[in-house]
Amino acid sequence: MDVQLPPLRSLDEFLLNSARFSPPMIGDMQRWNNRVINNLLYYQTNYGVLLLGQLLIGGYFRPLKMLLCVFVLFFTFLAFVWAAETQALVRRFRRKHPTYCLLGILLTSFLILYLAGSKVVLLLVYIFPFLLIIIHASLRLRNLRNKIENRLTNIGLKRTPMGLLLEALGQEQEAGS
Repeated sequence: MDVQLPPLRSLDEFLLNSARFSPPMIGDMQRWNNRVINNLLYYQTNYGVLLLGQLLIGGYFRPLKMLLCVFVLFFTFLAFVWAAETQALVRRFRRKHPTYCLLGILLTSFLILYLAGSKVVLLLVYIFPFLLIIIHASLRLRNLRNKIENRLTNIGLKRTPMGLLLEALGQEQEAGS
């Protein structure tokens, strides 16, 4: 089945009047993780637009360092996926600890970029948008449309870019819960 990009959600649904926000239950990590994953799946196009906007701004001011950031993140992620597919130990670790794998990818990329001297671009283009996305995905309560869309994605009727990314990070069993 081919990959489909979900529609861009309205600003009203994404952030304004009809959006409902609530702090996550810190003690229930499974529930918090499910909320984040389901919001990442449902609002992935909105998050992509946010990330693209930050990339364009960073690319305008520091194009070479911006390209360095994109390449480092891409190749770090690619190396992790390759290792998970070829090494049984990495595959088991990814399945048992997907959050640590994501943090490892981000921290490795961060360290490489920090050592390369890309601190400003790193903060503005790399950390800021990811932090905004995680905060929104953590605080945004799901609505009925969100739950239905995520069920379709979870059972494989719809394949989306975020679904494939989460699957590569070992989060496929979590999505849609």
